Amino acid sequence: MRVGLSIATLGMALLAGCSSPQEREVLIKGGTLTLGNDQSYPEERRGPPVAVASFYMDATEVTNRQFAEFVTATGYKTIAERGFRGDDHVPVAQQMPGSAVFVMPGPGQSPGWTFMAGANWRQPEGPGSSIKGRDDEPVVQIAYADALAYARWKGRDLPTEAEWEWAAGRGTEMPGRARPIHDGKPSSNNWDGQFPTHNVAADGFMMRAPVASFPADPNGLYDMTGNVWEWTKSAWTPNHSPAAPTDGAAHTVKGGSFLCAVNFCARYRPQSRQRMEDDLGTNHIGFRTIRRIAS
Repeated sequence: MRVGLSIATLGMALLAGCSSPQEREVLIKGGTLTLGNDQSYPEERRGPPVAVASFYMDATEVTNRQFAEFVTATGYKTIAERGFRGDDHVPVAQQMPGSAVFVMPGPGQSPGWTFMAGANWRQPEGPGSSIKGRDDEPVVQIAYADALAYARWKGRDLPTEAEWEWAAGRGTEMPGRARPIHDGKPSSNNWDGQFPTHNVAADGFMMRAPVASFPADPNGLYDMTGNVWEWTKSAWTPNHSPAAPTDGAAHTVKGGSFLCAVNFCARYRPQSRQRMEDDLGTNHIGFRTIRRIAS
């Protein structure tokens, strides 16, 4: 439910001279919203209205190309590349360099999540995989601190959950498990079929899609649902109540991913949210940045 400005009337401003969606930022005019909905998952239950100031948001998720530019300029190494040494809450088996990978169904394989040594943003599906020729796909295997480091290098920040949901709202709560459809076709990159064993790729992609492969939303933002989950700056709480306890070891991710299916997850809605451990990357979580407007 939205109060104040309709999402359909929010202004969109693209920076002059930007030749591709990856280089654009979109003006999201401020307003007031009520986070979540009461018709889907318990963690999405509504809280009180929240005011959001105007800000600029990346039109797309941060890509492999953009993250590579950051690494080249700074020499930064991600948590997946460094490992989790000295971190008491991380199992010993996961303290080596590596990250979490969803194994797609294949000969002799059982689909599911596994911690894979050597998995990182350059090798998102583990050793032997590569981002060569995938410059325009969203960067993944990024922990919270990695996303924040990139944002700060750009002079920007990660969006709060309220900022992200306000930008993505589209004026509807979209409760239930139905997939978003646009002109009779899937409007985002999600799982087509029975998760986790059968994906017919009706949307054209088995895994991550290059950013902006699907039409922009009314604000000019791409992939706000589907493709990859996105980090926010909001520490995880089990619901939107002001009294809800905050998890200091996890942040909220938004938007769902290519692994969301009708029979599993169904979190391809602006109001969807999920808990993610700060120091573990996966091959279905990325991010985008924002630039707040000084009041």
